[in-house]
Amino acid sequence: MKFNENSVTFEIKVYENDWKFILTGDYLDKIIARCNYSFNYKILLINNVDDVEEVKKYAEKKINKGIINQYFVVDEYSNNALNYFNIEKNSFNDGYYYSIAELVGIYLCKTDYLLHFSSDSFLESKKVNWIDKAINIFKENEDVIVANPVWNFAYNEANNESIGIIEDFYVGYGFSDQCYLIRMDIFKNQIYNEKNIDSDRYPTYGGELFEKRIDSFMRNYKKLRITSKEISYVHKNFPKKNIKLFDKLYFGFIAFKRLKLLK
Repeated sequence: MKFNENSVTFEIKVYENDWKFILTGDYLDKIIARCNYSFNYKILLINNVDDVEEVKKYAEKKINKGIINQYFVVDEYSNNALNYFNIEKNSFNDGYYYSIAELVGIYLCKTDYLLHFSSDSFLESKKVNWIDKAINIFKENEDVIVANPVWNFAYNEANNESIGIIEDFYVGYGFSDQCYLIRMDIFKNQIYNEKNIDSDRYPTYGGELFEKRIDSFMRNYKKLRITSKEISYVHKNFPKKNIKLFDKLYFGFIAFKRLKLLK
């Protein structure tokens, strides 16, 4: 396989309530294919599941089919990641399981950049090379450290929240763990113990969660996020059952949103 010039890892996490959606059928295959990118590594993070061995069996099937390269059980690396980033486990205040997979993924990442998807986030079907475009901006501007597609086709919202525009991206503050492309030269450092009053807008049930910590760091050090003007991801919660119906509704929703936007 010929990789892109930039060194990028694709990463997705699963937990007890969603691993069947991701690892049975071709849902994960579609998530990766829609990125339209030759990743150096495609990684699955297994976090907080009841039967680890069962989930591993399904993950192995994805490896055998060439969909992913490797999987990691988060619990096996969590202590090392916390020590590496100098984070106390009790500092999360109920946000540990919302945060530890992302931190382990960054700790284990071998490439210069990491593209992370939450399990219930999905790109629309559109061939846009937003990843390399974002990385080129990373290389030119040291203050830009995060990139993402726009969320749920909310282009007007992203524009209104922005403080400017660079090429095909809105520029602003903020961070979401639903989908992010990040620079390892920044995120491999001990940046996860910052606090900022503006970051208190994140859900209280998540405690001092990963995305809140990143948002605080970015605001404290005036680091920026760029959001694509060309492509959107959709974030939609999984139902408790009926995977096949959800798959149809999910892709139907994306098609509907795109059609409505074009009118």
